[in-house]
Amino acid sequence: MSAKSDSKSDVVVKLPIGSLRDFSGHPYKVRDDESMRETAESVKTFGVLVPIIVRPCDGGRYEIISGHRRKRACELAGIDAMPAIVRDLDDDAATIIMVDSNLQRESLLPSERAFAYRMKLEAIKHQGERSDLTSRQVGEKSQTSIQLVASQAGESQRQVQRYIRLTELIPELLDMVDEKKIAINPAYELSFLKKEEQRDLLDAMDSEQATPSLSQAQRLKKYSQEGHLTLDMMRVI
Repeated sequence: MSAKSDSKSDVVVKLPIGSLRDFSGHPYKVRDDESMRETAESVKTFGVLVPIIVRPCDGGRYEIISGHRRKRACELAGIDAMPAIVRDLDDDAATIIMVDSNLQRESLLPSERAFAYRMKLEAIKHQGERSDLTSRQVGEKSQTSIQLVASQAGESQRQVQRYIRLTELIPELLDMVDEKKIAINPAYELSFLKKEEQRDLLDAMDSEQATPSLSQAQRLKKYSQEGHLTLDMMRVI
């Protein structure tokens, strides 16, 4: 049986866990938390009910498009092979499917949503530069790329843009957004600070044992854009 298929005639095959690799740069964090432990127990009892989606890559291996959490659950459950659908996908199509297959999860962290939106936006923009699109895809190009990302995610364009802006934060600040130590609105304003200013801000927050409110973040952004932001000023604000 051929492992290759497309969305119109998907064939489910069983692939060894060792032949699977994660999607390069995928934004979703696979955590060994209580939810994962429950999934592993379910997989151990009932097996993997929904096949993962993969694409062939070098060396007879497969890149996971959708199913990173299921793969991890199999590893924890001691299962060495799992059902998969193999599709030949280019990088843009694979990225869009990878993002969309996880985007509706309620437990998404702000950082996951931010990088997912950015990756999908870049893929859609790249598709728009190609000449080998179907008539349906060409019709979709009547919307701007950001409109397409927003409408398919059920978000406003402004909200999608604000999430994407969070990817400009240094990892330490973005982690604080995920941990709800910094709210998304102040984080958006802080994303306009230069990287070295963001690192200074970590020192200021540590010394003052405080995180910026929205109005404080807006003041920090204003002083940064005027070229007047210093570590001492951060501490005062």
